[in-house]
Amino acid sequence: HGQTIFHDSKNKITKQLGDGRLLSQLTQKKVIFDFRQNDLKNEGQGAPLTPIFHNVIVNKILKTELNNSSFVIILNIGGISNITQTINWDKFEKKNTYLRAADIGPGNCLIDDWIRKNSKENYDMNGEIAEVGKTDELVLNQALENFDINPPYKESLDIKDFDVSFVKGLTLENGTSTLTDLTAIQISKALNYFSNPKGKTICLICGGGRKNRYLMRSIMKLNEKIIFYPIDKFGIKGDFVESQAFGYLAIRTLLDLPITFPNTTS
Repeated sequence: HGQTIFHDSKNKITKQLGDGRLLSQLTQKKVIFDFRQNDLKNEGQGAPLTPIFHNVIVNKILKTELNNSSFVIILNIGGISNITQTINWDKFEKKNTYLRAADIGPGNCLIDDWIRKNSKENYDMNGEIAEVGKTDELVLNQALENFDINPPYKESLDIKDFDVSFVKGLTLENGTSTLTDLTAIQISKALNYFSNPKGKTICLICGGGRKNRYLMRSIMKLNEKIIFYPIDKFGIKGDFVESQAFGYLAIRTLLDLPITFPNTTS
């Protein structure tokens, strides 16, 4: 979990830290690793890998907390943001291609990079720096014009696909505010694409970005028809969804069950 140091789906290259074979030899245990390679070899993007686990979570919640007919998406705001459009488990087992997911753009990566380069902090705690800044609308609009990440979101992304050079010259606070608003707009574009066109949509938020109050307010303001909940509300710890997901993927791998699907990684 969190070990990918380089990912380039176009050239079928993905690198993760760690040596699974050596770990297996040292522990005398089965070790499941290198989750992305098989998907890349079969014309997939190798990411995102969490959609099948997102679908498990939502179906569990639907049975206990929500209406079973609810239209639910999961938004994960990590370094990169990704969305899973979940489906009822019965439908999944009949025709799994209806499970849809994609990387949709930056999550925390632009904000974190800017903060680290311009302060002693590692990230914008609770969005407090963005809160006191003022977004530079000219810089923001120019950046949005140059961003080429749009529906139907067919390519996986890496944090190295993005840089903060376009806000160079802004103050720490104004740069943070501008980057946070850019991130919110990109996420909102994808939320509109993946939400229910005929009725209400429930969106569960996980990942570190859910703690950025400024970012979350901006996203919710741009998507007033969507009902947002932090995934923690349903007894699931939002910081550990991804690590739990890879445990689940390991079990599916041991059982010789698929972990990626045509409409989630390609």
